[in-house]
Amino acid sequence: MVQAYILIQTEVGKASTVAELIGKIPGVIQAEDVTGPYDVIVRAQADTVDDLGRMVVAKVQQVDGITRTLTCPVVHL
Repeated sequence: MVQAYILIQTEVGKASTVAELIGKIPGVIQAEDVTGPYDVIVRAQADTVDDLGRMVVAKVQQVDGITRTLTCPVVHL
């Protein structure tokens, strides 16, 4: 299992809607709207890195109102 944080920038005023919609995507553990340089932070999981990438590109990035994403895989050192 691979987990990652996805940092999301949205159009002005869209953070709450984006977080709500992303929270319904299978594999998303948590989606919160936040303040700072990013508007939404998501914790997601998938079976493989490739599956995670497909989820981000095919599902997360397709949500209306997103302008940019940054995916940060979780590592255990």
